Amino acid sequence: QVLAEMFPDYSRARLKQWILDGQVMVDAQPRRPRDKLSGGESIVISAVPDERETWQPENIVLDIVYEDDDIIVVNKPPGLVVHPAAGNLTGTLVNALLHYAPELNTLPRAGIVHRLDKNTSGLLIVARTLPAHKRLVEQLQARQCKREYLAVVNGVMISGGTVDAAIGRHPVQRKRMAVVEGGGRAAISHYRVMERFRSHTLVSVRLETGRTHQIRVHMAHIRHPLVGDPEYGGRLRLPKGASDKLREMLRSFRRQALHAARLTVIHPRSGRSMEWNVPMPADMEALIAALREDATQYGK
Repeated sequence: QVLAEMFPDYSRARLKQWILDGQVMVDAQPRRPRDKLSGGESIVISAVPDERETWQPENIVLDIVYEDDDIIVVNKPPGLVVHPAAGNLTGTLVNALLHYAPELNTLPRAGIVHRLDKNTSGLLIVARTLPAHKRLVEQLQARQCKREYLAVVNGVMISGGTVDAAIGRHPVQRKRMAVVEGGGRAAISHYRVMERFRSHTLVSVRLETGRTHQIRVHMAHIRHPLVGDPEYGGRLRLPKGASDKLREMLRSFRRQALHAARLTVIHPRSGRSMEWNVPMPADMEALIAALREDATQYGK
């Protein structure tokens, strides 16, 4: 408790581990986490950041939107896995970051404090130091970090709204998430209509929480699943009388049409609010152009 007050840049869990590892000396003697202090002691921390994973750096091109000594903001393309895992040990965003900034290997999850699905594009923030990591995690937990996504959903939405529905593991298909009645973790998504087409809608979704697959699950829950979503999208929906071009576009769009377009955080060192915006990737732009052309053709 004393260390947490003296060294607020570091989490209690990390401070406790340093005590257990003998890297904290009180009056030149090691102590246990539960030992009491009376005041006036001399405390020295001799912790050396450890390399937490064996992930390999790889020279993969990154779209860096912003960087300084504390953070890196990346525009992730669709198709890029964020973290190495079974079946994807190389070619991930983490591998690329470790090549670009080798010091990230001393941070939990290479400094990544939130993630995007493999086939979701857009903004993702990375901490470069332990203090920055701690403060960004605290922002996420306090719901101070603002994340806004653009999504193309099936069906024509009449108006915007809010989905307040807890999310947990699907009771049968354990690799999927689902709205869980009477269980799961609180999940809130606010959405508004940006543009309507004949059988689809472009929406902006602001996350109040950050559960796994939250937007995909919530939109499917209100019967407006994302176009191209392989897990939650359901059957392919084609507008009546759609052109061959639009039919082919919808059939060939094999990822969820979801893009993290805007990110707002409080800078972990300066305390200043910072915001970044990035345009949609080419495939989503082409999809929307085809839907817009179809709507114009039928006078919508």
